[in-house]
Amino acid sequence: MAKKIYLADDEQDIREILTEFLSNAGYEVTAYKNGDTLFSAFQEKPCDLVILDIMMPGSDGLSICKKLRTISSVPIIILTAKDSESDHMKGFMYGGDDYLIKPFSPSLLVVRVNALFRRVEMNIPVKADISFGDVCFSWEKHNAIVKEHDIGLTMTEFSLLGCLMEHGGTAIPRNEILDKVWGIDSTEIETRVVDETVRRVVQKMKTAGSKVRISAVWGYGYKLEDCNE
Repeated sequence: MAKKIYLADDEQDIREILTEFLSNAGYEVTAYKNGDTLFSAFQEKPCDLVILDIMMPGSDGLSICKKLRTISSVPIIILTAKDSESDHMKGFMYGGDDYLIKPFSPSLLVVRVNALFRRVEMNIPVKADISFGDVCFSWEKHNAIVKEHDIGLTMTEFSLLGCLMEHGGTAIPRNEILDKVWGIDSTEIETRVVDETVRRVVQKMKTAGSKVRISAVWGYGYKLEDCNE
């Protein structure tokens, strides 16, 4: 069965081109003129992946992204015409999984969509639950538990923490994290994505009261540390 994608962009030409490319790649695409309509449709019938332009009439893409994150962990790709760090970081802060800067090749969007779905499928095989410090992690249940409460990770955050959990307290190179979590070559994505995703996971773990921290290893990557030890 074809994966369902919801796309919101206020420019008709872009909607038509992206719909054509994604449909040719085997996806079932529904395009919307604005994010509010997409969000309403998602509430009635969720899809498998969402693509949101930032600048749209009504609620902007970042606001819709934030609202989606209150009800779903669906993969989200942000489209932005603004090549600025603040827009990228806001997208990740609100729960986006990836972003593309306009103008971009429609074929590149297809690559990113394929990569996101590969990451979802990577989590399907049953693996043993993992514990590190006060964090209990389950690939099968798709949750990370601290003090009997799910800390509420997005798909990308979940994959990143899982990668770190599987290595225990051993440091992981940044490029390996990019490959395992994002599923595409490290040259195709900004390394700031790793840093921002780590920051979000750290904040959620801290809010949950966890004593486990993610520490940067200068010039190398990241590792988990149990501050109770």
